Parts: sequence; C-alpha cells; structure tokens
Amino acid sequence: MNSLVEFMWLTAVALLWGGTNPFLKKGGTGIQKVKAQTNIVKQFVCEMWFLLCNWKYLLPFIINQSGSVLFYITLSKVDLSQAVPVTNSLTFLFTTVIGFLLGEEINKETLVGIGCILVGVSLCVLGKS
Repeated sequence: MNSLVEFMWLTAVALLWGGTNPFLKKGGTGIQKVKAQTNIVKQFVCEMWFLLCNWKYLLPFIINQSGSVLFYITLSKVDLSQAVPVTNSLTFLFTTVIGFLLGEEINKETLVGIGCILVGVSLCVLGKS
C-alpha cells in the first residue's frame, strides 16, 4: 500500500472518530439528570439505559465504533508509528471543526494548535514516504 492510500484510510478513521465526538456530547445531554435512588450499580445501569435508548447518542456511538473497526483493519497495513499520531491528531482536528460547525467557539490558541497538527501530520506522512 502506498503512503497516500494509507493516509486516506487514517483520515477516514479520524473523521469517523472526530466527526462523531460533538454529536456524542450533544446526545449525552441529560444524563446528569438520571438519578438512581440507592447505589452506584443502579446509577450505572440507569445511565446505560438512558444512553442505549437515546438515538441521538446511539447513532453517533455506532458510527464512532465503526471507525475503531476500520482502525484495526488499517493497522494491519500501516506502520504503527505513523498510524497513531496521524489518526489521533486528525481526530482532534475533526472534533474541533465539527464542533465549530455545530456552534462551539474556537479561540486563537486552538487555531494555532490546528496549524501545528497539520504541519506535524504532513511531516509524519512525508517522512514515511
């Protein structure tokens, strides 16, 4: 597999992970209102029930986990020292961009960080080709 194709697979994984993070956050709103009367086990079960019955959380979660499956498939073809930094850094980038599109604010420091991520990912990809 060539470097560009590998990079595209890693980017797809990052998009699946980072693109769903803001939706998971939005879908999980209201979980803090779930209160079990007695103990921590009942609290956990009630919270899990809340999430599993909430399509606004469950759909992004399933898409997010499909990114994990794709990541493990891609790991068999990509150098681990390239896969982890590229995927994790691009996940942050996609989370920030999608969050912004959904109305979250981005400050100057975040923009500088995104620039550093793009430079770093480019260096990783170019260094392995």
